[in-house]
Amino acid sequence: MMAGKVEKYYRDKVEKEGGLIFSLIDPDKSYLERGAAIAKLSYEEGVDAILIGGSVGAQGAHLDETVKMIKEEVSVPVVLFPGNISGLTDYADALYFMHMLNSRDVYWLSTAQIQAAPVVYRMHIEPIPTSYIVLEPGRTVGWIGNANLVPRDRPDLAFSCALAAKYSGSHVVITDSGSGAPEPAPMEMIAAVAKACAKDLLYFYAGGIRTPEQASGIISSGADGIQIGTAFEEGDIRKKIRDMVKAVKDAGKKKV
Repeated sequence: MMAGKVEKYYRDKVEKEGGLIFSLIDPDKSYLERGAAIAKLSYEEGVDAILIGGSVGAQGAHLDETVKMIKEEVSVPVVLFPGNISGLTDYADALYFMHMLNSRDVYWLSTAQIQAAPVVYRMHIEPIPTSYIVLEPGRTVGWIGNANLVPRDRPDLAFSCALAAKYSGSHVVITDSGSGAPEPAPMEMIAAVAKACAKDLLYFYAGGIRTPEQASGIISSGADGIQIGTAFEEGDIRKKIRDMVKAVKDAGKKKV
């Protein structure tokens, strides 16, 4: 499958800047005006794309209306990070067409994708072939997806998962420790996944990122981008976003 417009945008920015940062908005938690306000702040402070999704409740009218409002506030891609087939809307620019590579449940490996494929086809939004790998502790997404969590002390298993994603034809690998994880995955694990992906796949990390130092370390360890959701939901959101963007872009410059 050829890369679409949003995927090419990602690749061009990684080549030029070395690192991407995405603001993840869960319409079940930050919906309508609240979601749009976070997206606007994120856009103004330089995030590369807005992701929309969540493990529970990110669907229906809340999803549609939140995405429409966000599209009015930003000029960067709005990409779906769906927790299920219900997390689809044709108001977005693209979606991660994902399978949970380490799920024990066939539903997350193939059934959901078969159900979603004709809907995506009719929506005419860009699907980005994506392998999703859930790491310890996994949190809600690990429980929902019945994931065989990759242990934090086994970077070799994470490396093998990423190789499987590459050999299966994915364009993107996302590793996720789960929303609200107490800390990111070890840098050795991130480096192992990055080594497997090399330049063939885009590699994005999510889960537990709360400080600019953590963000910088993840990019320096080889990830192409980071997703941040929970950390941008409260407090001085603009400052948090600004500091995270600077950390990612500074780390990225050293890689280019």
